[in-house]
Amino acid sequence: MSSDLSGFVWLVGLLISNAFFVGSEFAVISARRAQIEPLANKGNPAAKITLKAMENVSLMLATAQLGITVSSLLILVIAEPSIKYVMEEPLKALGLEYATVSVLSFVIALILVTYLHVVLGEMVPKNVAISLPTSSALILGPMLYAVSQVVKPVVWVLNQVSNLILKLFGFQPRDEANSAFTLDQVEDIVEESQRSGTLADASMTISNTFEFTEKIVADITHPIEELVTLKPDATPAQLQDAVSEHGFSRYPVRSDAGDLVGYWHIKDALIDNPEKFTAPLQSKRMRMLISVSESAELEDALAQMRKYGAHIARTFSADGTITGCLFLEDIIEVLVGEIEDSTRR
Repeated sequence: MSSDLSGFVWLVGLLISNAFFVGSEFAVISARRAQIEPLANKGNPAAKITLKAMENVSLMLATAQLGITVSSLLILVIAEPSIKYVMEEPLKALGLEYATVSVLSFVIALILVTYLHVVLGEMVPKNVAISLPTSSALILGPMLYAVSQVVKPVVWVLNQVSNLILKLFGFQPRDEANSAFTLDQVEDIVEESQRSGTLADASMTISNTFEFTEKIVADITHPIEELVTLKPDATPAQLQDAVSEHGFSRYPVRSDAGDLVGYWHIKDALIDNPEKFTAPLQSKRMRMLISVSESAELEDALAQMRKYGAHIARTFSADGTITGCLFLEDIIEVLVGEIEDSTRR
């Protein structure tokens, strides 16, 4: 009787062991670094160890697979015979022959053990880990990491063999769990969220952000021939007339040689001395233009304009020729859509 009981105890223990390794395997893979890292940065010890596990995912998976395999084999070797032995007595009482009893008890024991193994040892822990990835990772991750350190020599050998096989077939093994999405995947998520109503007001901005990352300066540059420009010796009166006619607040300055040398702002037309209203504006008041390449990405151009606090940049081609102007407002409109502002050209 004690041996029968020990067999059932072994069965329970091995099912728990199998469930642990299955759950920890899926938890480490399913958990996202973006949710674990903030906890680790706050000093959460479990989160710190879980991050180590996620950074060594190949080792963790090998440890989990080793644990699952050993647990499964022991269930068949130790627990199944005990259940088979227990089932033999009721079958013998039915007056069946020994051979029949032996076969039936084996089949019943095998079905029962397999059912418990699949349901309690595999499906339940897997579903829990997938449903609660962060919590599962914080609980199971540190324990799996500790086990991996104990069996590391054995796992290392197994891991090297599996990596070698992967390389032979042209696959590159990874040691860190990848929790990032590709741009296409994120776009699909946004589109699906928009259709389901999860994203409403923000969907346009997010979609525009994807477009922003694909654009270059040349896509929104205003050619020099289309610009409303003033001369270096423009007067406050001329600047005021330009504002009245076009409604813009900034006007690129074009030299006699055709180059863009700066820009005048509407504030430069504010003169306290009426006698200077028709006199040329002082050159020192002209605002400088930064230069950006037409082939530069918009996000790089935006970073440069933010660095210098510039609202306008002159653009140049590959051979250095000035081709036009890039306006900060146009960059913003790529992100948030059409805006109405006094700085429109």
